[in-house]
Amino acid sequence: MNGLDLIRSAISNTFRSKTRTTLTVLAIFIGAFTLALTSGVGTGVNRYIDTTVASISADDVMTVTKTAEDTTDGPAKYEPDTTNVVSASGRPGTTVEAITADQLDRLRAVPGVESVEPVLTARPNYIEYDGGTRYQASIGGFVSGMSLDLAAGAEPESIGDAFEVALPVSYVEPLGFSSDSDAIGKVVTFGITDQTGASSTVEATVTGVAEAGLLGTSSITANDALTTALYDAQSVGLSRSTKDSYASVSVRFDAAASDDQVSTIKNELKEIGYDASTVQDQIGSFKTIIDAIVLVLNGFAVIALIAAGFGIVNTLLMSVQERTREIGLMKAMGMGGGRVFGLFSLEAVFIGFLGSAIGAIGAILAGTALNGILANGLLSALPGLTLIAFDPASIAVIILVVMGIAFLAGTIPALRAARQDPIESLRYE
Repeated sequence: MNGLDLIRSAISNTFRSKTRTTLTVLAIFIGAFTLALTSGVGTGVNRYIDTTVASISADDVMTVTKTAEDTTDGPAKYEPDTTNVVSASGRPGTTVEAITADQLDRLRAVPGVESVEPVLTARPNYIEYDGGTRYQASIGGFVSGMSLDLAAGAEPESIGDAFEVALPVSYVEPLGFSSDSDAIGKVVTFGITDQTGASSTVEATVTGVAEAGLLGTSSITANDALTTALYDAQSVGLSRSTKDSYASVSVRFDAAASDDQVSTIKNELKEIGYDASTVQDQIGSFKTIIDAIVLVLNGFAVIALIAAGFGIVNTLLMSVQERTREIGLMKAMGMGGGRVFGLFSLEAVFIGFLGSAIGAIGAILAGTALNGILANGLLSALPGLTLIAFDPASIAVIILVVMGIAFLAGTIPALRAARQDPIESLRYE
């Protein structure tokens, strides 16, 4: 009996006792279904987080500020070399010490730092379209390596002289556009007031409309050219030294740098008085929590699969007992113990494959249905989130793992069958 014959015999023998096999497959189905579904939740949420992270900043960029000194509660004492931007990491009442143009060279000299660019904070008074209603506008920059979650259009060009923006979806209807696609290519106007009190406007072309994302941001994404123009317009009247003082700077490092190398850069910056954080630092803890929850849920699924493994042991042990004379006949005709072991092991693996494949297909169907229901219900405020997403590689791994568990469960009855004495087996009643 060659390998192909063994597989055919294993498949046909599996259905000798349809009820027993069906119940065992059902037990495996429950575990595989749960494991595939919880794995899909982890994949879906992590993809959404990755999309959100990519829309906030690039992976190879860290935001650097001067290390804030702790202060007592209450208002901070005025210092001429500080900015009026409140520190996100300091105590209430602390401010961020300004980074001057002269200090940028010191940051560029840190090993591992490829480039340093000041973060320009543009604060326009309003945005309007075609002389319509004016709305408050918060500007966020766009750096190379970012990837916006777009509802329509394209991202602003990070380089070039054209003034370009990507509007949040929440701005489309209020500004007077009939749809997301209708906004693409239109020119919007920003109003801004400089330090002398004079007002001016800057026009920009809408290249894209961005989803709100996990953080629900309503910032308008502007390219470098537009951000610089707005910053220059609002800085009229400031002294040169004040204009060239920044609350934070963007430090770019090698995209292929390891976690240890990134930590080394952060430590080097810390030693010279600067705090640095990547977008992964800001949202990494949230991702860790999601992974931990999914791991716990997967643990319950694995317990169900182990329980199903005992069902496989029971099914095959009974099959060995019922087929004792058949095993003796196969051995008497020259079939070795290894072939007998392989036959029963293949039966166990096939049962595992049936249960896991049906469970995975059931999870995909259920997940697809749930996604449709949740997208129009509980998750309607998070467009672009596919809560349950299935990665073909993960599904394949789940099926292989279940087949591996089934193989291990079938080892005991397979060994028992392989060790049967042919003479005693033929005498079995």
